[in-house]
Amino acid sequence: MSAPPVVFDSVYKKFKRGELYDSLRDLIPAMTRRLLQPRHPEALERREFWALNDVSFEVKQGEALGVVGANGAGKSTVLKLLSGIMRPTMGAVRMRGRLSALIEVGAGFHTDLTGRENIFLNGTILGMTRAEIARKFDAIVDFAGMKDFIDTPVKRYSSGMFARLGFAVAAHVDPDILVVDEVLSVGDYVFQQKCQERMEEVIRSGATVIFVSHNLRAVADLCPRSLLMERGKIAAIGPSEEVLRAYMQRAQGQRVVDPEAPVALTRITVRDAERERLDFRSGEQAFIDVEVRARVRVERIAVVLDLHDESHYSVFNTSSERLGTPPATLDPGDTLHCTFALDLHLGAGAFNVGLYLHRYDAQKQYDHWFPAATMLVTPDRDIRGAVSLYPTVQRYDVVRAGAGLNPVPATT
Repeated sequence: MSAPPVVFDSVYKKFKRGELYDSLRDLIPAMTRRLLQPRHPEALERREFWALNDVSFEVKQGEALGVVGANGAGKSTVLKLLSGIMRPTMGAVRMRGRLSALIEVGAGFHTDLTGRENIFLNGTILGMTRAEIARKFDAIVDFAGMKDFIDTPVKRYSSGMFARLGFAVAAHVDPDILVVDEVLSVGDYVFQQKCQERMEEVIRSGATVIFVSHNLRAVADLCPRSLLMERGKIAAIGPSEEVLRAYMQRAQGQRVVDPEAPVALTRITVRDAERERLDFRSGEQAFIDVEVRARVRVERIAVVLDLHDESHYSVFNTSSERLGTPPATLDPGDTLHCTFALDLHLGAGAFNVGLYLHRYDAQKQYDHWFPAATMLVTPDRDIRGAVSLYPTVQRYDVVRAGAGLNPVPATT
């Protein structure tokens, strides 16, 4: 059995938060100490910290691994070590095969050169030969949709055009290992779809992919397995749905309930009929279980459900009272359980669940929790937008000129 193309073996990486020297008198002693007092790699100075702390994982040939985590968790450091930009303080990073990194699209573009010239320049930086770039040139231009502007200096491009051309070049590298960092968000919506489809082609071709992103929907779609980073360590690794659910639970678990609140939301669970879930298909039924606890007596409480898309737009809102359930009165120590059943007529995306406790007759809000949970939805057909209306084509024919009223199928 061949060795995995990507191996992180007990990798540590330290950084220094910064040194400020106001005078040459401070700088010279500091440099002298570094030269004359060598330290063990595991020792930390006052301003040093571990960006990565004993990180180990492998990526198999042809596997797509997602890497997720909050800002500062260590994801970018992993990418820089994979790309050879940095070396680990301790441990080993082993790569086998030709590597291409999509970390910053358009990096290396020269603004005074034309799009044509920058394709050859950027392609060379990414490891392609001149003959390979020439062979793929037309495909790159067509992918970017830049045919009319390819001989224009890129300094006259809009930011979207610049990003599209940069991704188009990078997307046509044929690597053994592809490292990707948040580049599927370039360009407009249609171009983003092309980017994702191209990524799927790369994965199907057998390349090994490491994909770092905050777009959990894209990670779930592209990567069967994921890794969760937290404060420089691996917090979870395994099937993407389990890792992404753990990520969201950790983020939502940071909520602290006010001990003086009269009533509070204490637990939220998203599930299907059998188990907790993060990933759903359009049209499936989801259940949202809500737990509420009272510290003092509260009257006429309703539970409000609010659903937001990735652009923070509210796409759905209702409440237990508006659905016909009488408001609840809770005495000290009482617990209210409420379950919403939803048919997910939603489009593709990540949808954040918000919960609120409200008294309608007094227009008083007692507690809110947003985001309390997240659902990732995949549609069963190619649609755009936040909702799915389950469209079908009922008629599609052409009436030929001079043919009277007898239509012919549009495909002939």
